[in-house]
Amino acid sequence: MPPPAPSASPAAVSAIAPRTLLWASVGVALVTIVMKTMAWHLTGSVGLLSDALESFVNLAGAVFALAMVTVAARPADDDHPYGHHKAEYFSSGFEGILIVGASAAIFWAAAHRITEPQPLEQVGWGLALSVASSALNGLLAWLMFRSARVYRSVALEGDARHLVTDVWTSAGVVIGIGAASLTGWLWLDPLVAMAVALNILKEGMHMVWRASQGLMDAAIEPEAQAAIDAALQTFAQREPALRFDHLVTRQAGQRRFAGMHLHVPADWSLGRAAQLRGAVEAALMRAVPGLRVTIELLPVGVEAYRDGDTVQSSQNDRNDRNDRNNHNHQEGS
Repeated sequence: MPPPAPSASPAAVSAIAPRTLLWASVGVALVTIVMKTMAWHLTGSVGLLSDALESFVNLAGAVFALAMVTVAARPADDDHPYGHHKAEYFSSGFEGILIVGASAAIFWAAAHRITEPQPLEQVGWGLALSVASSALNGLLAWLMFRSARVYRSVALEGDARHLVTDVWTSAGVVIGIGAASLTGWLWLDPLVAMAVALNILKEGMHMVWRASQGLMDAAIEPEAQAAIDAALQTFAQREPALRFDHLVTRQAGQRRFAGMHLHVPADWSLGRAAQLRGAVEAALMRAVPGLRVTIELLPVGVEAYRDGDTVQSSQNDRNDRNDRNNHNHQEGS
């Protein structure tokens, strides 16, 4: 995958590529499935059963994320001139849906054990396997979060969040099994599993919401917006006659997009205006790595509209004026 910015920072150089980490996620998911299934088989704990079920969800999510990151890395083409970056949002949303489904399955399985608790066996081995698998997931999630910040990969961040929910699930299960084993209150095992299910349900819904915002062209984050505003303010202070308006932004996976109008004095030559536009674009791309800028040049005092409703309103105004002129002409004749 290409570096996230034209000039790679030390963090970008040291960060592991998203596809490499997602391949690792597939491998770790397979290992943890075996470990957690063994833990459930040894103990008979419904909590460990729910934990093993979530590992299957992790595997499906990692495979889908790997596929979407591969699609997102494709260069722009005639059919997709802005690139394929939004594919990562499908991955994040898919993993969020999987988490919601896993939480429902965990809650359902645990609810049945509340009224029919079963004795636990070989708790020590079961907890050891669960803790070891959680350590693997936690380490991989940490590496993923670090790389996701550098590469701005929504799919990688989504998979990392999924692994974190798995760690929380395992932690809750370990606490529940330990407490049930020490106190003899077997209902603690399913009760803790239900509490963990509600916690990861919240995380899954958040991931679905964030993916929907990306697919609906949500504006870029406030920090990036502030950097754009600061860069434009610098140019406005140098040339008081300039005016920037109709600024719109959106984000699509690793990419950010901005469009605006740049009003320059009418007596400026086209070459001078184009040179300024190039300087503004370069400054904005330095301020916000990965930004793609589209600037429309206009003379000061001339307006153009991006919003279709505004254009329609202006057209209606012209139609109304034409109707009035025709009516007055008919009355005069």
